[in-house]
Amino acid sequence: MDTVINFQEQIRQGIPSVLPEAKPYPAGVNRAPKRKDILTPEEKQLAIRNALRYFPKEWHQELAAEFAQELKDFGRIYMYRFKPNYDLKARAISDYPAKCEQAAAIMLMIDNNLDPAVAQHPEELITYGGNGAVFQNWAQYLLTMKYLSEMESDQTLHLYSGHPMGLFPSSEDAPRVVVTNGMMIPNYSKPDDWEKFNALGVTQYGQMTAGSFMYIGPQGIVHGTTITVMNAFRKVLEKGQSPKGKIFLTAGLGGMSGAQPKAGNIANCITVCAEVNPKAAIKRHEQGWVDELVDNMDALVARVREAQANDEVVSIAFIGNVVDVWETFYEKDIFIHLGSDQTSLHNPWSGGYYPVDISYDESNRLIREEPELFKVKVQETLKRHADAVNKHTARGTYFFDYGNAFLLEASRAGGDVMAENGIDFKYPSYVQDILGPMCFDYGFGPFRWVCTSGKPEDLDRTDAIAAEVLNKIMAESPEEIQQQMQDNITWIKDAKQNKLVVGSQARILYADSQGRMEIAKAFNDAINRGEIGPVVLGRDHHDVSGTDSPFRETSNIYDGSRFTADMAIHNVIGDGFRGATWVSIHNGGGVGWGEVINGGFGMLLDGSESAERRLKSMLLFDVNNGIARRSWARNKEANFAIQREMARTPKLKVTLANQVDDEIIDNLTF
Repeated sequence: MDTVINFQEQIRQGIPSVLPEAKPYPAGVNRAPKRKDILTPEEKQLAIRNALRYFPKEWHQELAAEFAQELKDFGRIYMYRFKPNYDLKARAISDYPAKCEQAAAIMLMIDNNLDPAVAQHPEELITYGGNGAVFQNWAQYLLTMKYLSEMESDQTLHLYSGHPMGLFPSSEDAPRVVVTNGMMIPNYSKPDDWEKFNALGVTQYGQMTAGSFMYIGPQGIVHGTTITVMNAFRKVLEKGQSPKGKIFLTAGLGGMSGAQPKAGNIANCITVCAEVNPKAAIKRHEQGWVDELVDNMDALVARVREAQANDEVVSIAFIGNVVDVWETFYEKDIFIHLGSDQTSLHNPWSGGYYPVDISYDESNRLIREEPELFKVKVQETLKRHADAVNKHTARGTYFFDYGNAFLLEASRAGGDVMAENGIDFKYPSYVQDILGPMCFDYGFGPFRWVCTSGKPEDLDRTDAIAAEVLNKIMAESPEEIQQQMQDNITWIKDAKQNKLVVGSQARILYADSQGRMEIAKAFNDAINRGEIGPVVLGRDHHDVSGTDSPFRETSNIYDGSRFTADMAIHNVIGDGFRGATWVSIHNGGGVGWGEVINGGFGMLLDGSESAERRLKSMLLFDVNNGIARRSWARNKEANFAIQREMARTPKLKVTLANQVDDEIIDNLTF
């Protein structure tokens, strides 16, 4: 009890009244890469001024020198001294000091995103993706938690790229928190702009779900990856042929990409996943996300051939560069059925992707001390990477871009990845070939929830409720979505045995609008009956309508609007006035700063009639906003889905596209 009370007191305190002692940087943690030294001397002074705004004048002399050293050493001011002494993890919602339960739920989600078991670089407040930040510095964390502890049910906290601008009067029906990250003037949204303005302390990269507190560890992406890998194998194998003993080669074990080996195991194949950072690979192995670690190429070749011969289902992490694997497998005549990549190429110059033939440590030195040389080495590697992939695809490998900007950055580097028309890539995005037409256009996407009690038995009960609801819906579902329904029922029934939980007691499940609404209502009813504690609903921003991204989420939009971002903006505004507990909008995400706009939400279910009203209104819009846009782009699956929803929901009226015959267009002269 004393521990809980002390924890609550620290939160209520916010920035402490007495200057804490400086802290040594903890040994053995996965440190964020040193950032580019990009500021002028005058701008460095401005960065210090900006940082000192959080603290009383009597501390400025000491902190100014300390922050200047942090800026010099790390390229950012993280304010390590102010990291709280309590363990950062998702506690039971009742442990958080709060005047309203919604605020406590948000505190729980923030702490989960900073849990060392979940976060990629927890000391730097980075959850995943190399730069996906919850806050820019520890002062912002302390102030935000203090505001949330004081928040009443008719106030809203506004967060500007991690900075808590303050609590504003609103209403009980308004969101409790509004989050923006990286919302730059368009002409200031290049990668170096992020480096500069983040170093100044005025903006941050929220990734997708890091900056909106909805990240639930690799589980958050493993379901989508599983669906992708399963259906990719369905594309390349004969009907009835098993993926056992067949290779899925990819890279990245840091944050979201850590899901890949687990997904490969569920899809019943051999997964070879390369990772240059030994700490990241070891962490995923210790967490059970990958079966075996190999750091020697000869040993890898031998192990893969053994697995092929025995039709094994196994995941292997290779500690090294994936380009070496592609090239060696080609030389050794090892056939790869599926190939992809999930390294953080949205962040190519700051540790998202590492050059071949240079050690990990030397690469990190180059990032900081010789950034231009590092960029040259990365681009040389990307060209080699593309060439190796091309050799394998000529042998029959099916390669797909996982929306991590691999093809985009390879093209910018001069790699041979463009189609004959010089506009499109020669390889599809996984959204174009798989997730778009099979899932997003029908409204299926990564619905997720967190059991705020922290009790595994609550998660078990929600799994059972979700499976029961899906089985009932499937019995009445049209043929067009039977496969999707069955895959998701199989997923949720096997979820516990697949040991997906890292951090909070959370689950992800691909579901359409009807599925999400009925599952959420069933959860709310169970809470009302006292069977389970409160539940936070959310989703990945990588979804039907949360994100506009021409190279990923909306890459299967072909009417010219894939470069627009109206959908994501409407999504957040629409969710905000329909009952979301918090909403978020970000520049940047899995495909990079300036390349995507991500919108998300969180919603607390507390068993009340109000929660039921909110979930029905908000979840209907949250999904069908995207289906409507996809239908207007003439996607036939989305047209089917939105007409089905309009029949189910009389007050939904959507503008439908009229199709024009090809010959009318083809016979025109210009």
